[in-house]
Amino acid sequence: MADPGASPSPQLFFETINAFQKTGALKAAVDLGLFTAIGSTSSTAAEVAGRCQCPERGIRILCDYLTILGFLTKEGSRYTLTPDSAVFLDRNSPAYLGRAVEFFLSPGIAEAYSDLGATIRSGRVHTSEHGTTSPDHPVWIEFARAMGPMMVPAAQGVASLVPLDPSRDTRVLDISASHGTYGIAFAQRNPRAHLVALDWEAVLAIAEENAAAAGLANRFSKIVGDAFTVDLGRDYDVVLVPNFLHHFNIADCTRFLRRVHAALRPGGRVAIVEFVPNDDRVTPPAAATFSLVMLGTTPEGDAYTFAEYRRMLADAGFRDATLHPLPPTAESAVIATA
Repeated sequence: MADPGASPSPQLFFETINAFQKTGALKAAVDLGLFTAIGSTSSTAAEVAGRCQCPERGIRILCDYLTILGFLTKEGSRYTLTPDSAVFLDRNSPAYLGRAVEFFLSPGIAEAYSDLGATIRSGRVHTSEHGTTSPDHPVWIEFARAMGPMMVPAAQGVASLVPLDPSRDTRVLDISASHGTYGIAFAQRNPRAHLVALDWEAVLAIAEENAAAAGLANRFSKIVGDAFTVDLGRDYDVVLVPNFLHHFNIADCTRFLRRVHAALRPGGRVAIVEFVPNDDRVTPPAAATFSLVMLGTTPEGDAYTFAEYRRMLADAGFRDATLHPLPPTAESAVIATA
């Protein structure tokens, strides 16, 4: 929080208007494999340049900038990965997130902010009529390929919150399954659970590959189509709704949740995973800022508060809605009973 007694400063303006430089530097480092080139060793700019097959000047400037940002540390002339960079940005790490750059900077996402003023003036996404909610939008194929590893902690957290009856066969529906990580986490935790994944055909191919890689091919099936209109089936023990409702307005979310309620067995539960800001809509920052993502990429989406989710769920026939933060992520689970 700014000190109200401090002199006015343009620093925040300059940091924000030039934030694209941070994005460019991080993308360059990922593209060049710079974090992997440093790895577990402490390296000079010349050593990193040799491993990346680049002139030393550019690597030295980039390493210094990444040190300023907090991705590297520097002692003398030698650079070292921070613990976070070692886990998430070294390609040799099982938790590597570098592929997520391809989704976050894809044209369908990045171009949405090139003229945000036009979107706000018109009330319509300026890049296309429906933004990323368009049927079979290609951005979701890249999302499915790149974002699965990032979702593992939240998926495992939700699976631990909704135990299934181990004495009988159970059914789990994963709405907008994408990479399939959420449903896979449930199936891995519950050996008698059958996973049904719903999404567009091209995206489901990736979920199916991931389920097979997890050893779940014989407990996996799919539903292709629009989650608002396709037959969802019946008698599910759990319906997972991860990172889906934020794309739509409250009336459409409520209408969709009524469909989910009808698809659940009595006493079944819905598990929603979302960025859920506090009622003030400015805290916590990581969740509250997600509303701008929806402003730029969807016609009517938003980051909804727990009070709003509780009201949607009640209007759809659910009861006992509860909120569960999913650290270390910025997301939360909203769980309710049919």
